[in-house]
Amino acid sequence: MTTTPLRASAADPATLDVEETWSRDHLESVQLDRLQATLAHAYAQVPLYRRKFDEAGVHPEDLRELADLAKFPFTTKEDLRSTYPFGMFAVPQERVARIHASSGTTGQPTVVGYTAGDLDRWASLVARSLRASGVKAGWKVHNAYGYGLFTGGLGAHAGAERLGCTVIPISGGQTERQVQLIRDFEPDAILATPTYLLTILDTMAAAGIDPSSTSLRTGVLGAEPWTEGMRQELEGRAGFDACDIYGLSEVMGPGVAGECVESKDGSHIWEDHFRPEIIDPFTEQVQGDGQAGELVFTSLTKEALPIIRYRTHDLTRLQPGTARPGMRRMERITGRSDDMVIVRGVNLFPTQVEELTLRIPALSPHFQLELTRPEGQRMDQLTIKVEPREGVTAADAAAAAVELRHQVKTHIGSTCAVTVVEQGSLVRSSGKLRRIYDLRPRG
Repeated sequence: MTTTPLRASAADPATLDVEETWSRDHLESVQLDRLQATLAHAYAQVPLYRRKFDEAGVHPEDLRELADLAKFPFTTKEDLRSTYPFGMFAVPQERVARIHASSGTTGQPTVVGYTAGDLDRWASLVARSLRASGVKAGWKVHNAYGYGLFTGGLGAHAGAERLGCTVIPISGGQTERQVQLIRDFEPDAILATPTYLLTILDTMAAAGIDPSSTSLRTGVLGAEPWTEGMRQELEGRAGFDACDIYGLSEVMGPGVAGECVESKDGSHIWEDHFRPEIIDPFTEQVQGDGQAGELVFTSLTKEALPIIRYRTHDLTRLQPGTARPGMRRMERITGRSDDMVIVRGVNLFPTQVEELTLRIPALSPHFQLELTRPEGQRMDQLTIKVEPREGVTAADAAAAAVELRHQVKTHIGSTCAVTVVEQGSLVRSSGKLRRIYDLRPRG
């Protein structure tokens, strides 16, 4: 088994969906037609959209060109929560073939529905995303995304089957069993969050198994932000290609965008089904391509739950397409506006700490951020707890802590404490990993 990632050549045009070959002009013409139909559908069938459009003084017929979308109001997670459970559905209940929902751990769950047509399109787009990332028909696919109300597991499962793969529906958790099945079933690809794949690789290493010796050839990873440094970490250890897949349940689930293995330069958005915008998260003004801001999505083909200008809180920028020239790319998510930590007036994201940590050879990718406010002090304290790599001496770990503290101050501008903790002492991912622990007193 190779110990370095595979490097794929350009995709064979014969394997692409015809939509992936459309010119930009043709794609935008289709977008306009579909956008006009979506706005009319939402206005006619969803009371919340009718009220929001009326309050904003706009009507679906006001959209005559794509730029007119900026006239329409945003949709937020709070809108979905306020209409819980089914107030955002735009079709009768008997046409809803499936319901998914968020965990609701930070408030009322957000509920999403799918018609049979929505499920068919979803499977096709996940299949497109997996194929773009190097997965091939006939491969065995180990699916370690969580099943249930979370969209990841079933969405990825349907897409892999649509592509013509054999799916191993292991879901998340039971990591030792995951390792055993990877050895016994010899899958070609694994679908997981990047931090859970890291947990699987650590478990293999602890069992004396070289992760690069397995049958795996591709990892398609998503559901949480991750850095280029994490890609290099995972590819270097596992010896396979690791590509991003993007989605969120309110917009569809996984498969809204996918990274192409031949370029690995950000996920191409499947713009035949979704119209992306970037806005300034503070002024809410639309930004041009290449400008950083908050990602906003409007669905173009959803029936059960059309979504208009949904604020994702994901921070990125749009760039021209490369491997799929007609479709724009989104750069790797730098963080979420609602995941941002403000320490002494400085904005900080966990992905920034991940990137800096992985530059220091003595430190592992296992870290967490703790926010405290020491008694009697007004200023918050950020502590980065990080594990060393195997075999690192106490002296080298101490020097690495000093270096990370310096790197955070230099590149992020925030003063922090760094504590190198015992190997294996930090919580491991079994799906999405919690990085931030806010221990500041309430009230």
